Amino acid sequence: MGAAVALWPFIDQMNPAADTLALSSTEADLSPVAPGQQIVVKWRGKPVFIVNRTKHMIEEARAVPVDSLRDPQSDEERVKPGHENWLIMVGVCTHLGCVPIGPHEGSYDGWFCPCHGSHYDTAGRIRKGPAPKNLAVPDYEFTAPDRVRIG
Repeated sequence: MGAAVALWPFIDQMNPAADTLALSSTEADLSPVAPGQQIVVKWRGKPVFIVNRTKHMIEEARAVPVDSLRDPQSDEERVKPGHENWLIMVGVCTHLGCVPIGPHEGSYDGWFCPCHGSHYDTAGRIRKGPAPKNLAVPDYEFTAPDRVRIG
């Protein structure tokens, strides 16, 4: 028993700090985001892109043969059923961690990383350049029709 009491401060210090736990999730109001627009929220110290995709952006993403992609993932795998217009992804290039610009940038009308030239499509999938992976999709859930919780 005495050993456990003596070790507790050491064990407890390995738990995440309160400020880290506070960042484990974030909520966003989607009501002001018009079709074709993007907002950026911070989650775990990183930018998260929340995009209200237009019908055209969704059609573009779904027209791409999945087997032609470097990191094969369908558009449907990157969004929630019933909320296909909302694309939510971590806004950090998978090459060296820069923040891509977009949407509506680069060769695929999605995001372009100005650091080393990676191009992502309207589903955030890598299409050209040195990035090895698609932009990451975090865990998220819709808590209301116009609210989302990330993390």
